[in-house]
Amino acid sequence: LKFKPDDHEAWYNRGYALRQLGRNEEAISSYDQALKFKPDDHEAWNNRGNALGNLGRNEEAISSYDQALKFKPDDHQAWYNKACGYALQDKTKQALENLRQAINLNPDECCEMAKTDSDFDSIREDERFQALIK
Repeated sequence: LKFKPDDHEAWYNRGYALRQLGRNEEAISSYDQALKFKPDDHEAWNNRGNALGNLGRNEEAISSYDQALKFKPDDHQAWYNKACGYALQDKTKQALENLRQAINLNPDECCEMAKTDSDFDSIREDERFQALIK
């Protein structure tokens, strides 16, 4: 970045590394820089949402997932992450709608993840959730 400060991939990778280190605020700033240079980068929007979610900023995270989906409507990860954000806010209907969309796009991966993902603990016993992940 010192030599090419407008390299969106470098900013994205920096954000990813910072998020893995638990430095979510710095990660968000890096994703914001990546998005400044490539505003349609659905992965940067999705991972920005993950960093926001790690900070408990679920409404902002959902907005980032919405942006990811605007650029890649079939991104099962963004649908899944959005479902998690809603579940963490006890918004069962929205959580189930988004989880259904994720499962429709990638049934094996999303069902397996949802079975043990603690983000869904608040709705785990809901019969609609149970029917979705079978």
